[in-house]
Amino acid sequence: MSEEEKDRSLREHLLYVLGGGGAHISFDEALKDFPESLINARPAGAPHTPWQLLEHMRIAQWDILEFSRDAAHVSPPWPEGYWPDPAREADAEAWRASAEAFRADLRAMQDLVADPSVDLHARIPHGDGQTVLREALLVADHNAYHLGALVTVRKSLESAV
Repeated sequence: MSEEEKDRSLREHLLYVLGGGGAHISFDEALKDFPESLINARPAGAPHTPWQLLEHMRIAQWDILEFSRDAAHVSPPWPEGYWPDPAREADAEAWRASAEAFRADLRAMQDLVADPSVDLHARIPHGDGQTVLREALLVADHNAYHLGALVTVRKSLESAV
């Protein structure tokens, strides 16, 4: 296999996992028909509501994307800047806006990965060892983790109703 074929194959694999392929659930599958009445509900013992999880995923993915492509990007303070205000609740419009922003940033990360002019293995100049490859894997990993939590919270809430 040539270097060009290896590069193309790696990009295809990354796009597959970013899109929810393999053992992962896709973002749209996890949010499909999500009951509006549950977006601010919290199961007993759970630290976050579905909307808080969604908003955390959006913020974290946006931060990783912007870090990957913009040397001037400033990340939010850790950890509080990666979560919405716990006292804030979402309405249907805020839920939709979070989901749409998440989708747009995921597409942008996928576009970055798909761009053959982007060296997936090159160190990001303003980082401390990160590469676009590493950041794409971080997005896939973080999204899979929190989508699993979102699905679990949803099932817990639906079974309690």
